[in-house]
Amino acid sequence: MLVFFSIFFSIYAAINYYIFIRGWQALSIYPHLRILYLIIFLFLSLSYIAAKIFAKAIPGLLYDIILWAGSFWFALMIYFLLAVIMLDVIRLFNWQLNFFPPFVKENYPLTKFIAAAAVILVTVIIVAAGYLNTRNVHVKTLNINLPKGKSAAKQLNAALVSDIHLSPMDNEKFLSKIVDKINSLNPDIILIAGDLFDDHAEILNKREIGPSLLKLKSKYGAYAITGNHEFINGIESAAAFIQSYNIKLLRDTSILIDSSFYLIGRDDRAKKQFTGRDRKPLEEIVQSVDKAFPSILMDHTPLGLNEAERNGIDLQLSGHTHHGQMFPANLITKMIYEVSWGYLKKGRTQYYVSCGAGTWGPPVRTGSNSEIVNLKINFGD
Repeated sequence: MLVFFSIFFSIYAAINYYIFIRGWQALSIYPHLRILYLIIFLFLSLSYIAAKIFAKAIPGLLYDIILWAGSFWFALMIYFLLAVIMLDVIRLFNWQLNFFPPFVKENYPLTKFIAAAAVILVTVIIVAAGYLNTRNVHVKTLNINLPKGKSAAKQLNAALVSDIHLSPMDNEKFLSKIVDKINSLNPDIILIAGDLFDDHAEILNKREIGPSLLKLKSKYGAYAITGNHEFINGIESAAAFIQSYNIKLLRDTSILIDSSFYLIGRDDRAKKQFTGRDRKPLEEIVQSVDKAFPSILMDHTPLGLNEAERNGIDLQLSGHTHHGQMFPANLITKMIYEVSWGYLKKGRTQYYVSCGAGTWGPPVRTGSNSEIVNLKINFGD
């Protein structure tokens, strides 16, 4: 853990220093603005870290302010970094080829200032559009055929949601909107595939974030699994929070629902990192599962997909990736995961990876959309 955070903070500091220096240089024509720039930059770049480290000591309103500021800074930082790299590459080529027109070189300090202002304007527009995109939660319908076996049901109307990431940003108002959309699907069952929240349960309770979960309606109820953020924010309090809202938490266990199908829920693989204990192997969990019934597995992080196939799982549902959330991170998640978002079939096992309903870090989506998945499952031969 210490090694991870050491690497993270080193990279974070280097990126921010690079951006800061380029901004400082752009203000050479207006040096009196540099002190204000320094203050604003330090506030934005340190806010998120301060919010997470001193969460319990910071008054509520101040906590919300610095959390929002720091979260948006993550998005701004990414696009500032890309812009600065692009401009430095252009400058490098100009140094070799000398293609800048005379008006650029005549007053170079002014050119740098105008370029910086343009970068800020474009970046703010992109991030603002990405924020608005997160508030528009799409409903995706997916038809799935599963073997009937001994199932007493012919069909199942399921609502899948993952990565809501409840926090003072993705708050009760946002949650209420998600709950209303889920209920509008008239689901037989509600499946929450991890990362229900993204802050300490104590903070969510103080902000009264969560009560809308009591309005969830379905024939068989709502079932959830742990994601990595349940462990990050304290698994015991996270589990108590989830179950206090009448959501059944499946932790390395299975349940036969209405003599129709097995629902299997796994602890997230982050369990080892945060508790020092391994989650149960899937082959151990499914020992009590009657293979004559269809099986649906919820496993938050979509790694090692062959494990579900080896153990005869019919359908695996995952989240975690956010499909990168912001461009160009979605290009990276495509390289990391066998399926970063969407549907996949391997042998007789089918998979769906949701890109999530909420956001982690910046409440911004520029590489994916927020989604709830309406699974129309048919049990047949």
